[in-house]
Amino acid sequence: MHLAIVGDKFIEAEKLDSAYLDYGTFFGDGVYEVLRSYDGRIFALEEHLGRFKRSLAEVDIEGIDIETVRQRVLKAFEKFKTPNAKIYFHITRGFGPRDHATEGLMPRFFLLISEMEDASEQKRNGISVLTAPDTRWKRCDIKSLNLLPNVLAKRLAHKRGCAEALFVDDKGFITEGASSAFFAVFGSKLQTSPLAANILPSITRQFVLKIYKNAGLELIEKQIKAEDAASADELFIAVSSKDIVPVVKFNEIQIVDGKVGKYTKSLMNEFAKLVKG
Repeated sequence: MHLAIVGDKFIEAEKLDSAYLDYGTFFGDGVYEVLRSYDGRIFALEEHLGRFKRSLAEVDIEGIDIETVRQRVLKAFEKFKTPNAKIYFHITRGFGPRDHATEGLMPRFFLLISEMEDASEQKRNGISVLTAPDTRWKRCDIKSLNLLPNVLAKRLAHKRGCAEALFVDDKGFITEGASSAFFAVFGSKLQTSPLAANILPSITRQFVLKIYKNAGLELIEKQIKAEDAASADELFIAVSSKDIVPVVKFNEIQIVDGKVGKYTKSLMNEFAKLVKG
């Protein structure tokens, strides 16, 4: 027999709701996705499902039917009846005794859908960001539930009046944001770090790389030093829930005149065309 306390209540472990024994809670043992809809249409569902399938394979969670996941997402969206929605879902390894290597667990699915928050002010006026040491694990290409460094960096950013934290590795290069991909514009060149094991293959990044030419930009996939970012002509982040968001202040340094740059505006317009199909 095992004994648990939930709040101040003693409960025999065998009588606990299985949610308390989930490996996602014990170990952050699971993977997730976040996507959104625009005007009643889910954007990039197949791309998100493809990344989700890869994440599952990388952490060795087996037996998941991606078509079932797709149908759950579609049914939830249909039932929610909100044209601009944010859809979060995850799969954990399952629930059972707290042991790092228990076999035979049944993976558990969870989905949460909510109305998209209004990001129009951020997109119109831009945001402030700060940098933080990149203390995450070495497989950030997996969209896992292990997000404590991201949470701490984001909390630090908010305490200092910033909307996002950008991770900087031990060589001084910006890898990505706590919840976003990062881009800089130098002249007419768009620069972003190449994908690697320490960078998530962002879906929004993927679409930015499909439209940058329409905005009159050249692409350079090259790591960006934090000190170079501060002297860029334009900066922006890319995130599924808000697509492209301009950055007008970096580590308390104003970017040029502190206004949204022309290339960022052009990219936002191109992205808006993209989501309309």
